[in-house]
Amino acid sequence: MPGNDDPLAPSGMETVVALEVATGRPSIPVEVQALIRRMAHENPSWGEERIANELLLKLGIQVSPRTVNKYLPTRPTRRPRGDMRWSTFLRLHAQGIIACDFFLAVTVSFRQLYVFVVIEHHSRRLIHCNVTAHPTAAWTLQQLRESIGLQERHEYLLHDRDSIFAQHLDESIARLGVKVLKSPPQSPTANSICERVIGTIRRECLDWLIPLTESHLRSILKLWIAHYNTGRPHMALGPGVPDPPRGMQHNAAPKSRHRLRADMVVRAHSILGGLHHEYFWASAGAH
Repeated sequence: MPGNDDPLAPSGMETVVALEVATGRPSIPVEVQALIRRMAHENPSWGEERIANELLLKLGIQVSPRTVNKYLPTRPTRRPRGDMRWSTFLRLHAQGIIACDFFLAVTVSFRQLYVFVVIEHHSRRLIHCNVTAHPTAAWTLQQLRESIGLQERHEYLLHDRDSIFAQHLDESIARLGVKVLKSPPQSPTANSICERVIGTIRRECLDWLIPLTESHLRSILKLWIAHYNTGRPHMALGPGVPDPPRGMQHNAAPKSRHRLRADMVVRAHSILGGLHHEYFWASAGAH
C-alpha cells in the first residue's frame, strides 16, 4: 500500500517514544508538593536548588531542583549570577587556605559599620566574624590571630590589596607560619570565596534585617553564621554542610525518595525570627 512506504509516517518505536514524552514522569506525591510550597512560602529568598538540598540533607527526600521549580510560585525574573573562575593554585591548595575581607553595613540611624569575615576555602566554614566602626591594621591583625589560633593549621591567608592590610600585618601573620597571598589589583574574583560569602550574608541576612546598633549587628551575624555553618546546605560541598550536626544526613529518611514518612512529620526551626528555617523529622505525637 502506498501509505506504508510514506517516509514521513511514524514507526512503532517513534510512536512509543512520543507517548513517553507526552506522558512524562509521574508527579511527586501531593504531600511533597505541599512541603515544597511551604518551604518556598516560609523562605522567600530560597530558590529551587536550596529547597532541593534542604529536602535531601535534612529529610532524605531526593527531588531534583528542576522538579522543585515546577511547584514554586512564579517570581520576578532575576539576573543570573555569573560563575566565578578558580585558579589552579587555589583549587590545589584549598585545604590550607583561609580568606578574609571587609564589607560595609549600615544601622537604622545610618551609622556605618565594618564587618570583617574569615572563611576556610575547603570546608566553606566561616571561622571568624567581628564588627567595628573604626577598622585599623592593629584591630585587623588581632582578628586574624584569633582566626588562625593554635588548634587549626592553615598554610595560606588570602586578602586583597586594601591599605588596611599593612606590611607589618603581613609580617606578623608570616611569623605565625602562614604565608600571605595578595590578590591581583582590581581582581575581586581572585578572592571569590570570600566575595561570595559576603554576597550571601547580604542576600540572606542583612538585606532583610536593619541592625539598630553595633552590638545588635554582631548578634544578628552570630545567629546567622551558626545557621550558615551547621544548617545551611552548600552546593559546593556536594551539597553538604560545613559543620553538620551528628546524624543529620538521612537521619530518618523515608524508604522511598519521593514520599514522606507516615509515622513522622516535618518540623521547622526558625532562624532570625522566621527569616530562614531548618527542617527535620519529628515523631507525629511530639509537640
